[in-house]
Amino acid sequence: MMRKLKLNWAKINRKRRRHIRRIKILSRHPFAVPLISFIGLVVLTVLIYHFFVSTSKQFQVTPNSKIVIVTHDGYKQVVPSDDKTVGRLLGRLHISLNQGDVVEPSLITPINQDDFRINIYRAVPVEIVAGGNLTYTFSAATTPRAIAQQAGETIYPEDNVTTVPVENFLKNGAIGEQVVIDPATPVNLNLYGTAVAIRTHAKSVRDLIKLEKVKLGPTDQIIPSQDTPLTPNAQVFIIRQGTKIESVTETIPMPIQTNQDNSLAYGTSAIIQQGSNGQQVVTYQDQLQNGVVVSRTQIQTVITVPAVTEIVDEGTSLSGIKGDMALAGISPNDYQYVDYIVSHESGWCPTKAQGEHYCPATPDNSGTSNGYGLCQATPGYKMATSGSDWATNPITQLKWCSGYAEGRYGGWYNAYEHWLANGYW
Repeated sequence: MMRKLKLNWAKINRKRRRHIRRIKILSRHPFAVPLISFIGLVVLTVLIYHFFVSTSKQFQVTPNSKIVIVTHDGYKQVVPSDDKTVGRLLGRLHISLNQGDVVEPSLITPINQDDFRINIYRAVPVEIVAGGNLTYTFSAATTPRAIAQQAGETIYPEDNVTTVPVENFLKNGAIGEQVVIDPATPVNLNLYGTAVAIRTHAKSVRDLIKLEKVKLGPTDQIIPSQDTPLTPNAQVFIIRQGTKIESVTETIPMPIQTNQDNSLAYGTSAIIQQGSNGQQVVTYQDQLQNGVVVSRTQIQTVITVPAVTEIVDEGTSLSGIKGDMALAGISPNDYQYVDYIVSHESGWCPTKAQGEHYCPATPDNSGTSNGYGLCQATPGYKMATSGSDWATNPITQLKWCSGYAEGRYGGWYNAYEHWLANGYW
């Protein structure tokens, strides 16, 4: 048996050596290398083809598709999408969001136009210093107050929030920026009988009166004395004898700072910093006659809660079909009115006929006697007065729409006002 196994093993070795010699001989053939290279290229081409076919199936162009430009991680990705919102598209693109990342516009913003732009800003490490406590987090916010709020810190309007660079990485254990929160002290101020809770950076009662710009009368009494240091939740009374004093609390409207951002699509916006209304106490001195107020004089206004400015970036990019507004000669002052009317009439689809709930790639009902085109001209062929390509060219359609707005309403603004009041134009 052992002898038979040795003979079989020797036979297998002889076949293997003959096979190796055959391969060496073939490899010396002048066409061997080109043939092997050709076969490798064919296999590689097939693999690439199947990859792009599978990818294109994921992002097929449909009648409702919008071209979306997604900027993230240092490059731009352009895809057709019929997703309803920013969040759904990012999920389908498998773009993950990490702690502190910022998406502009927000995840719930509807994708309702071509050349829709989505910007993703990646968070960087930030150190937050609040009252001696250190917090390490990640944030892509652009203002110190927004960074602190994103990290979950409770920030009052009176708190001072600033950023400074980290100077000693080894000591601080962080890179990037350091957000420093200087909290204001809560104080209970009773102003001529009206109790208000305020927060202040004043160190004493005297500083508080100066910072809050309280105008004291010659007979006003202050409790405690002006030299008293302020501690959290301290009680401060300002009393006036001999006249009737009345204080009224009023709301200070939140200021809004709007910045133009050409990296966002026109008609979209992103809140960079959340704002809030403020509060002020207006004090009046009433002149009485037989117990009846016959005149009132405003003594002073004390801001008890300052308003926080809301910072908003508004998209100005007109690289898509909305860019045709400029080519049609429409004034930038009217863009918002045109955008509102056209968005509600056709969703910026130049081939849409009245009653269609999608945007045809080519005109399929341009001869309808009902509305057609960007502004739903009724019938659509009226737009031929602005050009023979009225059925497909959005610029031609917008020129006709401008003439219609001017002739019937006296301009786009009046047309917009009519649409708001009646739901049509």
